[in-house]
Amino acid sequence: MKKKTLLLGLLAFLAGLVMVACGKKDTATTSDQWKTYQKEKSITIGFDNTFVPMGFKDKSGKNVGFDIDLANAVFAEYGIKVKWQPINWDLKETELKNGKIDLIWNGYSKTDERAQKVAFTTAYMENEQVLVTKKSSGITSFSDMKGKVLGAQSGSSGYDAFTANPEILKDIVKDNDASQYETFPQALIDLKNDRIDGLLIDRVYANYYLKQEGSLDQYHIIKSEFAGEDFAVGARKSDKTLVKKINQAFKKLYTAGKFQEISNKWFGTDVATDAIKSK
Repeated sequence: MKKKTLLLGLLAFLAGLVMVACGKKDTATTSDQWKTYQKEKSITIGFDNTFVPMGFKDKSGKNVGFDIDLANAVFAEYGIKVKWQPINWDLKETELKNGKIDLIWNGYSKTDERAQKVAFTTAYMENEQVLVTKKSSGITSFSDMKGKVLGAQSGSSGYDAFTANPEILKDIVKDNDASQYETFPQALIDLKNDRIDGLLIDRVYANYYLKQEGSLDQYHIIKSEFAGEDFAVGARKSDKTLVKKINQAFKKLYTAGKFQEISNKWFGTDVATDAIKSK
């Protein structure tokens, strides 16, 4: 009887610990956590570590890119160190909601659909979805994709635009859908080997990747027929102070010239939006 009582007591104690842990996690994902980030001097950012030149792992295994440099500079303003967490891009909002990451920051396009799930910062860079095809294919326009095989990244804003505006591309491509890939490098390999005929991809990625590969002259980068989009940082809706602090840091970095320095390093030009440039 005594052993049974001790066992029941131990089980009750362990259950209590689980409940307390769950309670803390729920609070952490439903309340403003700025003071916690300040106290711990740490914040976790989720990113797709193959998305050049925004945030990716280089040949030495180091996380590099425009967004990497910009985020590190933003949080240096507050004495907070960034922990970079590679994630499956298709699960980004889920990872944010469950507390595995605190921000989504990696060429994350601001859309109405995503705004229902996350709180966005001020948009800091413009982007568009382009169609990349091999010059040998003879495909030079969206309409040339009729009956052809299209590729896109799962969970990307490109695929979202593709499904939301079927009259532009979805209605004409083979099977009225796109072959979905976890990463753009996987899709580009299939494009190179003629397993797909065209790839819907972020302009910044296409330009950088093909230049680095030395194969830009072998491909068409066809201007988007979808509406333009902006990159912004995604936070939990409860993290209002965090969003405010990031926006303030954007302005401060631009005024100091640090934003432009990072931009020139990766793009050779100032990519800041008017919202960042305005005083």
